[in-house]
Amino acid sequence: MTKGESRAGESEELDNMPPLGEVLDFLRLLWSIDHGLQTTSKRMEASIGITGLQRMTIRLIGRFPMISAGHLARILHVHPSTLTGVLKRLEDKELVTRSSDPLDARRALFNLTAKGRGFDIPSTGTAESAVQRALERVPPSKVSAAREVLRALAEELGADASPLTWTRPKSSKS
Repeated sequence: MTKGESRAGESEELDNMPPLGEVLDFLRLLWSIDHGLQTTSKRMEASIGITGLQRMTIRLIGRFPMISAGHLARILHVHPSTLTGVLKRLEDKELVTRSSDPLDARRALFNLTAKGRGFDIPSTGTAESAVQRALERVPPSKVSAAREVLRALAEELGADASPLTWTRPKSSKS
């Protein structure tokens, strides 16, 4: 069975699945996207030597030369300690340079090396190229609506940092 045949079979299976409801179906799609991003990131690392997050970091440094790690972390919505490891690996691969901020020596600023600039270009086989192809297939008004939903969801997921609690729904039977 080829990869295309496998996906066609999965699509038919999903079409015949009982309805999950709006929330569960949306979550299923989000998990599918997350899985696809993780798989693509691993494939990128094996083929071009950098992960999806490392590539996104390179692309952002390319857009904002001499950017601080804190600013990068905020743009990427990752914890600064997560980004520290990413930046260290990019430095080890000689793709980025770190320098002290002349106004605040405690703050590091990042820039691309010549080698790093080689990764700061549109490339096939990346998560970015898959997103580009998907966006091209959808009318701009629908992309805007999807962005609005995803932004609202990101806000909801990030809004409540309190410990999770779960209350069992009351039974309709007494």
